[in-house]
Amino acid sequence: MSVCVVVGAQWGDEGKGKITHLLAADYDVDVRYQGGTNAGHSVRVGGEDFRFHLLPSAILREGKLCIIANGVVVDPIGLAREIEGLRERGWLRAELVVASGAHLVLPYHKLLDRLEERLRGKDSIGTTGHGIGPAYSDKYDRSGLKVAHLLEPSVFRRRLEFNLKRINALLKGLYGEPELDPDQIYDQVMGAAESFLDLIRPVPPLMRRLLAEDREILLEGAQGTLLDIDYGTYPFVTSSHPVAGGACLGTGIAPNRIDRVIGVSKAYATRVGNGSFPTEQFGEVGELMRRAGNEYGTTTGRPRRCGWLDLVLLRYAAFINGCTELAITKLDVLDEFEEIKVCIAYRYEGEVVDEVDPDDTVLARCEPIYETLPGWHCETTGITEHSALPREVLDFIAFIEEQVGLPVTLLSVGPACEQSVFLAA
Repeated sequence: MSVCVVVGAQWGDEGKGKITHLLAADYDVDVRYQGGTNAGHSVRVGGEDFRFHLLPSAILREGKLCIIANGVVVDPIGLAREIEGLRERGWLRAELVVASGAHLVLPYHKLLDRLEERLRGKDSIGTTGHGIGPAYSDKYDRSGLKVAHLLEPSVFRRRLEFNLKRINALLKGLYGEPELDPDQIYDQVMGAAESFLDLIRPVPPLMRRLLAEDREILLEGAQGTLLDIDYGTYPFVTSSHPVAGGACLGTGIAPNRIDRVIGVSKAYATRVGNGSFPTEQFGEVGELMRRAGNEYGTTTGRPRRCGWLDLVLLRYAAFINGCTELAITKLDVLDEFEEIKVCIAYRYEGEVVDEVDPDDTVLARCEPIYETLPGWHCETTGITEHSALPREVLDFIAFIEEQVGLPVTLLSVGPACEQSVFLAA
């Protein structure tokens, strides 16, 4: 039995969807453990592109079991749309389970998300507007509705009406918005839920059985370490725990069951939304990265901010997650560069430091110190064997390994699964 966590080691968008789908060939189960439709995992299979927001990335693989676990906040309308979209394309290949213990994202959460961002003005966080923060707020306020409530319409209706008393008072009093109609929300949500009611099951007992059967299990995170609510660049973070510890919280699998943690990082860095980004490049370099990497948000379509790889933050992510190895993605984006810069330390308040607290107020005062490496300046997208990699690529990978103290075991050189190079651990 093996339990492997695939975790983002940057600000999300690292390519976890492709990595998870690729690794899932050797695993029986793929479990999405946190986040909501604010995530966007892209997978290219058979020349077709797929974008998942709630569905685990192994959903395209025949015979796999895919689980949306307790730590996820489930938008029933969005989930129904994803399921139906795959059915229409003939690609709903895996068995799917939706956790009864997962919390729901309801239409009023999305509305509140947008209104709260508007209220923050210039201090806005840059959320996706998908209602994730308000849904997690209700969860911890103990007023949230769970997926299980969809199986009991009368209970769902009663709790919905109770919540809307508070929500409507807030909409009218603070935002000057019209009140929401409980009948309309009830019909909309319950209508969408019909497409997955038969998939709802309690996940902890299922996980116990899978572990007892020595099944091979992948735990798939959304977003990335630097967006973690406790360990990210607060306050410009998500509302859940993308870190490997969040995999335990989100699935009910104990820490001592996990034997592999793969930290996924791009060969450079990107960020969506607001917040400090020490290695961000605003000119030609950043634009070349954005164009070559098609750096636009899977969920929002927003252009991503781009910059050089930051090893200070990658070392931090490796520690927080207990990574056993790294996967480096989008190596091919750097094919055109004559020289490649890598941040190895910061100049912070007059001192050179190689580790910091990644709070946003701290990062805002950090100046990157770079090591410049020679580029390979040739196309890598067709390479599938370690032996075919240019010497400069091998030196780049060796530099990362030395600086972070972990082996790089997988390279991605394009969006398709076959555009990958496995390296010896």
